[in-house]
Amino acid sequence: MDLCDNTVDLRDDGAILLVSCYELGHQPYGVAHPSGFLNRAGYSPAALDIAVDGWDVAAVQAARFIGISVPMHTALRLGLKVIQRIREVNPRCIVCCYGLYASLNATYLLSQGADYCVGGESEAPMLDLVRTLESESTSTVTGVIGPGQPAVPYLERLPFAVPARDTLPQLDRYAHLESAGENRVAGYTEASRGCLYGCTHCPIPPVYGRRFFVVPLETVLADIRQQVAQGATHITFGDPDFLNGPGHALRVVDTMHREFPDLTFDFTAKVEHLLKQSARLEEFAAAGCLFIVTAVESLSDKVLKILDKGHTRQDAVAAVHRVRQAGIAPRPTWVPFTPWETLEDFQQLLVWIESEDLIDYIDPVQYAIRLLVPPGSWLAQHPACLPYLGALDAAALSYQWAHPDPRMDVLQREVARLVADDAEAEMDPSATFYRVQAIAQGRPLSNAPRGLSRDRIRPPRLSESWFC
Repeated sequence: MDLCDNTVDLRDDGAILLVSCYELGHQPYGVAHPSGFLNRAGYSPAALDIAVDGWDVAAVQAARFIGISVPMHTALRLGLKVIQRIREVNPRCIVCCYGLYASLNATYLLSQGADYCVGGESEAPMLDLVRTLESESTSTVTGVIGPGQPAVPYLERLPFAVPARDTLPQLDRYAHLESAGENRVAGYTEASRGCLYGCTHCPIPPVYGRRFFVVPLETVLADIRQQVAQGATHITFGDPDFLNGPGHALRVVDTMHREFPDLTFDFTAKVEHLLKQSARLEEFAAAGCLFIVTAVESLSDKVLKILDKGHTRQDAVAAVHRVRQAGIAPRPTWVPFTPWETLEDFQQLLVWIESEDLIDYIDPVQYAIRLLVPPGSWLAQHPACLPYLGALDAAALSYQWAHPDPRMDVLQREVARLVADDAEAEMDPSATFYRVQAIAQGRPLSNAPRGLSRDRIRPPRLSESWFC
């Protein structure tokens, strides 16, 4: 991107503001990590997490450069509203959207008031952008997307910095671990970024192109140490797949466990990896792993093949059983509403979840997830998707699609509404499961069981249940 604007002084406290909109209830790594880069370079960025602290007009008005973290779909939708509010109170401010969804949606973001976008390994190009904006020279910033520039993500290995968390709200204001009847402070970090695999529905492959980057061991441990100092007794490893580099993952876990033997953790991994690394699951359990999130997505082999998940229904069942056998709680996630999933598939999924005693291991929102096809998605060119795919709705941040069986679109809307209403009413998740099952089977909600015993001990989980 060629920069020819007037120079901007960004060294003052608060001149740079990094905004997080939503990170699944975690203290935002998407602000902490670039803050570390900027601090190391001599800047003093302020931080704003609107999910916790709400809107800070004074901080926005004082800023000359605002970076908005958009690592996921929900954050991006909120980020678009943030851009509008920034322009109302600080129209001269430079706005840069960064993160996984920034390059995928760069064209629309630029049309809605963003000045720049950075995707992929965004911290280094964003720092270069800041330096260039305050310099007197005109130069090209690799990886920065502006008007008329191709939306190319930055995929060079970073000189990783320790995330800076001192300007963020304290950890105890975020999602906590619920385990054995206790609520515990939970932290979040990443040991790797990107992914080696190419699941067609995932937003990561269009950005990273089957590449992943390891975060150095000492950087990960330094971040864990500072969160433990803030009171964390549990750590979520938020890597897209913690087992992309199994040797690195084990080194991180072993070193962490030696230093903090009472610290527990969870991570996300593919079904395929859980089976390949099956012999190591007991090691993870012994080191404090409480649960593993794995994107099963569907029990239909047809759907799994289209999504290029790398596993079959039989593999998924085996992985869930193996994780349990190792003494770790499995937390499978789903995308039950795709153009290829039938009503019978959805009904059978619910029957399987009940028969496998998994009701308490799945957050009810999972029953309502409908396939998103964002700009750049590999599914947008997939022969199996083309018959159902409509036009790109830039404002909705997704291609539109309709199910060939209209009952499924109606069912998805009904399930989504029920899940949201039950969550707001703080209904027991098991009762919600049976209400969803009643809807899927065409039975009155009044006939649905009231749920499992309220005296039961639920498996460990984080208190934030939204996954998209």
